Order: sequence, then C-alpha cells, then structure tokens
Amino acid sequence: MTATAAKATTAPAAETTFVPGYAPGVPFLKADAHGQPYIEGHRCGACGAAYTLPRLACPRCFSRDALVPFRSSGRGHVHTYTVVHRSYPGIKVPFVSAIVDLDDGLVLKGNLTGVPIDPTQIPFGLPIRVVFDEVPGQKDAQGLPYLTYFFAPEKDAAA
Repeated sequence: MTATAAKATTAPAAETTFVPGYAPGVPFLKADAHGQPYIEGHRCGACGAAYTLPRLACPRCFSRDALVPFRSSGRGHVHTYTVVHRSYPGIKVPFVSAIVDLDDGLVLKGNLTGVPIDPTQIPFGLPIRVVFDEVPGQKDAQGLPYLTYFFAPEKDAAA
C-alpha cells in the first residue's frame, strides 16, 4: 500500500474494522467501510477535550462515560521535533520524530516524512497531514504487515 492522505471529516467514527491484509500498528488506527485508514479520536461531550484512546472518564474534567468517538481530520501542525541519529537495530537512521497538534485537538507523536533531515529546513508550525503506510520490515504473528501513520508536509497549506 502506498502512503494515503487522511480524509478530512469529523463524522462519527462508527467503524471498528481494519484495512484488509494489514495489522494495525496502533489501537486508534481504524478503517472505514471502504477500507480507508483513519485516526480515531475520542472527544469529551462535557469539556471538548480530545484523546486517541477510549477512557472511562475524561482526564480533564472527570466526566464519566462522556467520551464519543470521532474520525480525525488528519490535518495539523508540527509542535516540536527531533532528528534521531541512533535507534534500535534494524531501524534506518537518521529520521525525524515529531509531536504534532492536529486541528481537531488530538496530539500525536510519529515520524515526519518528506522533509530534509536538516533542522534548519523544518519550521515549527509546519502544516502537515497524516498519511498511512506499512512499517518497513515488520509483520505480525500471522505474517501480515503492520500499517501505521506518518506525517507529511501539507503541500497545499499556506506556511
């Protein structure tokens, strides 16, 4: 599967299936009825806080059973990043690891792709979109490749 941009929508995330032929790389990675991957968030109906994983109570306002799943827009901005030069065996370095603030309130950590490995060339606040691709060289117990998310610069967004 080649990298695919996330669809921008805030429609409820009712689907809990996954992309056929792939294993999910993270528990909040879901697929819609057409097999398109997306990030599922959970928003508190009481205070509006957003989280990636379901919870019994909102950590911000402590409301119980108030979190409602939603489909993330997959658009946001780089909050901070680092260039990683040493990693686990088998992981190609260097790469850019970033923390991203998504427009719908989610905060994610992941790899930033499609940028030079040069800190002087990556501005803070860089507009990004979430893209999905296989984790290189990793498979689950059944031999399925893991599918996960990455961040890519939003070419159409104004800097």
